Amino acid sequence: MKNRHIILAGALVFAVSIFTGSAHAEDYICQGSLGAITVDNLRVPQGATCTLDRTYIKGTIKVKSNATLRAHRVRVIGNIQAENAAQVEVLSGSTVGGNIQIKQGGRARIDGVSIKGDLQFDDNRRRLTANRNTIGGNLQAFQNKGGLSITENTIDGNLQCKENRPAPTGGDNIVRGNKEDQCSDLPREI
Repeated sequence: MKNRHIILAGALVFAVSIFTGSAHAEDYICQGSLGAITVDNLRVPQGATCTLDRTYIKGTIKVKSNATLRAHRVRVIGNIQAENAAQVEVLSGSTVGGNIQIKQGGRARIDGVSIKGDLQFDDNRRRLTANRNTIGGNLQAFQNKGGLSITENTIDGNLQCKENRPAPTGGDNIVRGNKEDQCSDLPREI
């Protein structure tokens, strides 16, 4: 009788865990345009183009290989992560609660965005622009090959640039941490 209760209790715990198990956030697949809706996570699949306007993302945006993201006035609680993407644009009126990470991709323009974490450009091959952003962490640019303009940003952390060809251009940045390596000589703020 005692063994039977243990087995029943174990079966009950298993059944409850199946029906009330932890919910996983859904990935919304974006191929086209989205307006003022709310999604958990958003994924731009390989080769697709996604245009967002006033979209609220409770999690993270992931931009896949050869995909394009154009985001206007979006609110992202998590990160924006792009690896091997063709193009990433995050524009004025947008806020990102985590980091923006653009790696091994093509063109990117981050302009007029409030970023709580870091803005990272790593090993990209086309033109990169970081203008008029407010960055709570660091702005890091490493091994980019298409040119990089860094202008009128407010950076609470460090501005770090290494092994970019050509070297970054720009100026009028307010950097509360340190300007390092290639970015140490960018013109001082006004």
